[in-house]
Amino acid sequence: MYYVLALDQGTTSSRAIVFDRDGRVVSRAQREFRQRYPRAGWVEHDPSEISSTQILVARQALETARLSRADLAGVGIANQRETTILWDRSTGEPIYNAIVWQDRRTADFCDALKRDGMESLFRERTGLVIDPYFAGTKIRWILDNVPDARARAERGELAFGTVDSWLVWNLSDGAKHVTDVTNAGRTLLFNIHTCSWDEALLEALAIPRELLPEVASSSEVYAEWEGVPIAGMAGDQHAALFGQLCFEPGMAKNTYGTGCFLLLQTGDKPQESENKLLSTLAWREGGQTQYALEGSIFIGGAVVQWLRDGLKIIGDASEIEALAASVPDTGGVCFVPAFAGLGAPHWDPYARGALIGMTRGTTRAHIARAALEAIAFQSCDVLKAMERDASLELTELRVDGGASVNDLLMQTQADLLQVPVVRPKMTETTALGAAYLAGLATGFWIGREEIAAQWAVDRRFEPQRSPDEIANACDRWNRAVSLSRGWQDAGS
Repeated sequence: MYYVLALDQGTTSSRAIVFDRDGRVVSRAQREFRQRYPRAGWVEHDPSEISSTQILVARQALETARLSRADLAGVGIANQRETTILWDRSTGEPIYNAIVWQDRRTADFCDALKRDGMESLFRERTGLVIDPYFAGTKIRWILDNVPDARARAERGELAFGTVDSWLVWNLSDGAKHVTDVTNAGRTLLFNIHTCSWDEALLEALAIPRELLPEVASSSEVYAEWEGVPIAGMAGDQHAALFGQLCFEPGMAKNTYGTGCFLLLQTGDKPQESENKLLSTLAWREGGQTQYALEGSIFIGGAVVQWLRDGLKIIGDASEIEALAASVPDTGGVCFVPAFAGLGAPHWDPYARGALIGMTRGTTRAHIARAALEAIAFQSCDVLKAMERDASLELTELRVDGGASVNDLLMQTQADLLQVPVVRPKMTETTALGAAYLAGLATGFWIGREEIAAQWAVDRRFEPQRSPDEIANACDRWNRAVSLSRGWQDAGS
């Protein structure tokens, strides 16, 4: 057995990548699936489409590489987190669409929990803030709004899972209902100190314990897919942190995907945040549990998709860099893409997108450049909060994800942060992290030292703009953010 298959189940597509022992891509396959927006602020997926597209691309990746499952040492899974699925244990049929992490339908319920003084309980035990982003309130919504769901859940007839659990259930033909610590830690139901489901949190959200999966480490054999061990599992951002080899406290990475997710490894104890960041489980591997600080940005690369599909000012996402680079600056335009509210460090579910500073001279190129800057500004806000929490100054930022190939965006990020931005040669670090976790569990790789030797730099972006220029730009950005906040309350 010479290869590991990584399943990278994302928000807009399912991907599969085959890696060899040197951590190189042998083959890959990808399939997009439909995004559903039943109401303003609601985002859903068809769970059956998630599993069917993921299995399809897994088979395609093997066929492209002319491999069979007998050639695989294991399968690793990285998944979109917080997205919530409930299904019938006997039939495997979902009882409702998957409610996606971007969905904001439970904002009022979250506000009620805060008014009831519950925030400190959830914060202390989960490391999270009370927000519609997380799975717990989504579970509660399904139980309260799908006929007979609560009674069936209490009778043990239903199963809850984030996407990792759903995939393992389907890959193993219903043999295993399991999640790992990183995904469990994103539910508002999991105590990150005891690493167990928390009865007080379950009671606060009125969620039956019978719904929940077994919790395992991020690197062990959970089940089999047609004879191949499923042996690695982590939420996509945790997998990317592992794939970027951020094994030491103080190392950080930013993944530029549909959203942006910046994680700073903090060691073997949770780091409490004073700046509205999340304290989260980084992974559990080799008997060790590691933690991280995280800042979540809801709209990252998705803003480029909106320019393509909504405004139609580009025909393909790859056109954004050349268009943005055709002007020297934004011409005074500032774009806050708060389409689904603002994540860290603001946590404002009522914020909405704002495009400010336009004149008759504004062109689509200025808007494109402002969109790229918005991705970098949001990431900068998170990193500065992270530095305050951890009482350190970052010396470099490792980057990955689809938008990290955009040189203009990466240079803008280095300028705003005033620290180097380092892009590895292997930017598929989410899938690679899942592969590493699976390969370590099956003995395909022997220890972290072997995989650490595989990391190599593609390009290092050094800051080029002056600190004074950046300070002025950040001031303009902060004024724009303040105008976007609370907009839904102020409007209809």
